[in-house]
Amino acid sequence: MRIEPFTLTGRHVRLEPLAVAHVPALVAAAQADSTTYGFTSVPHDVAAMTAYVEGLLADAARDAVVPFAQVRAGDGVPVGCTRFMNLVWWPARLTPAEAEVGGTWLAAAAQRTPINTEAKLLLLRHAFEVWQVGRVAICTDARNERSRIAIERIGATFEGVLRSHRPATGHLSTAHTLRDSAMYSIIAEEWPRVRDLLQARLTQ
Repeated sequence: MRIEPFTLTGRHVRLEPLAVAHVPALVAAAQADSTTYGFTSVPHDVAAMTAYVEGLLADAARDAVVPFAQVRAGDGVPVGCTRFMNLVWWPARLTPAEAEVGGTWLAAAAQRTPINTEAKLLLLRHAFEVWQVGRVAICTDARNERSRIAIERIGATFEGVLRSHRPATGHLSTAHTLRDSAMYSIIAEEWPRVRDLLQARLTQ
């Protein structure tokens, strides 16, 4: 493992290294209201959530992802997950050269709060200012208009749609089908503008 687990802390959310100990609270968060998970795979029982977490930890051990539990700062309750994924490693670099932010879900009560905005700010700041990546990708199911609007609101640039890109997930998707992915990105030169936008949104 080239990336040791780390915590990112803000005023509204704390991104903790994902652990099996988070499973019970994450199950409670997922079960609260699943109607918004139309295009997102969110386990709803202990066995499925445990397998989900253990799978991400196995991916982390081979430097493919850096997974986090999203913990509400006000009361310390885990309310969802997010991660760095599809890390790109270049020779002679000790940190990733490129990353994708994704695998994000939040409990219904944590949606439309500052948590998601601040989590994105924390992740992007780490990617651009600590790892010094050249590019961060963000993608979503092309059918997911709500997610696409949210991605555009943080200042990401639309790059196009990749057809049959990944397995479709969520209760609005059928088994064994592929989704088209709407692809967005932020590059290093754009980071100061995106950072200022996210910080301004947090003060509104």
